[in-house]
Amino acid sequence: MHETVELLLELGVLVGVLGLLGAFAGRIGISAIPLYLLAGLAFGHGGLYELHSITGFLDVGAEIGVVLLLFTLGLEYTPRELLGTMKTSWTGAVVDLVLNAAPGVACALLLGWGPVAAVVFGGVTYVSSSGIIAKVLSDLGWLGNRETPTILSLLVAEDLIMALYLPILTTILAGLAFAQAAWGLAIALLAVAGAFVVASRCGGLLSRFLASPSDEILLLKILGIVLVVAGLAEQVHVSAAVGAFFVGIALSGEVSRQAEETLEPLKNLFAAIFFVNFGLATDPTALPPVLPVAVTLAVVTIATKFATGWWAAGQGGSAFTGRLRAGLVLLPRGEFSIVIAGLGVTAGLNPEMGSVAAAYVLILAAIGPLGPRLAGPIVAKRRKQARARRLAEAEIRPPE
Repeated sequence: MHETVELLLELGVLVGVLGLLGAFAGRIGISAIPLYLLAGLAFGHGGLYELHSITGFLDVGAEIGVVLLLFTLGLEYTPRELLGTMKTSWTGAVVDLVLNAAPGVACALLLGWGPVAAVVFGGVTYVSSSGIIAKVLSDLGWLGNRETPTILSLLVAEDLIMALYLPILTTILAGLAFAQAAWGLAIALLAVAGAFVVASRCGGLLSRFLASPSDEILLLKILGIVLVVAGLAEQVHVSAAVGAFFVGIALSGEVSRQAEETLEPLKNLFAAIFFVNFGLATDPTALPPVLPVAVTLAVVTIATKFATGWWAAGQGGSAFTGRLRAGLVLLPRGEFSIVIAGLGVTAGLNPEMGSVAAAYVLILAAIGPLGPRLAGPIVAKRRKQARARRLAEAEIRPPE
């Protein structure tokens, strides 16, 4: 009985604090995500007050949050649209990998952590946070923008590369035979290919099965399928988010619109839990000693990730505004980076790696939602300058 009381009290206080922080963020016109991260730091180990009873619930809730964010993102696109974008964006995926894994590899080698740690830390700096980016795109109303399919193709490519990278990494860390990594890799590839085929060929059938006049029944059906597919994806070493994303793109028509509206409150709740849980996993007392390294690495990878988005959006036909938005929205790192660093630390590599990764990810997770908001003022200033130049040219042009 006492445990139930403590659980309800902690959960009630946390949700209430998140509500107040969200209201404050809306009043001053910023994203609530950085405030949710700070709440996680405040309620975690080494913070103002450590939560005990609800940590298990928050771990599960955080996973559900990422799954729902990517599912609703998938609702915006069809398999044909995604495939067409990925065919034209594969060079962007290669540029993304080279530009953004290199700083992590170099950092590990310069700090003397060794070549295995370099392989680990390259993954930390490479992969963007699908959860944070999905939330930012939704909050800013950018889902229908021309550059958004390019952004999504890069995120999907990153998750697919993670499906190849993680079996190899775990094999290296465990000292297992390469054949075991190859087997896990083959299963992951087959799972992704199978998910895409099912999404392409059976989307209409799935939409008809889920269609319901009752929001309650629709919610239960969709949530059940999304969680089952996400769980199966994790079972074969593919990101649960990728599985949920494919369920989203499989739905079409009226059921897609209903699903988005029905799941919106649930998505917002669990997304907030995801960001809080992210902060809870970080010990604030471990951050100050590694801040110089983390800040330097963040500055470098902000530049490389921005260059990736800028270049890829340009290849997709976007003009200055779209290229700017694509570069800014790809900045945050998140859940995958922490998982990868955790694998390295658990395997007995330098424990400092975990602290550097936590500080690095926290910096970019906080900057990530704020950076895209700079696009509007930058574009407005550029247009104002262009207008002033045209007026100046008109004044100095001699009369005919």
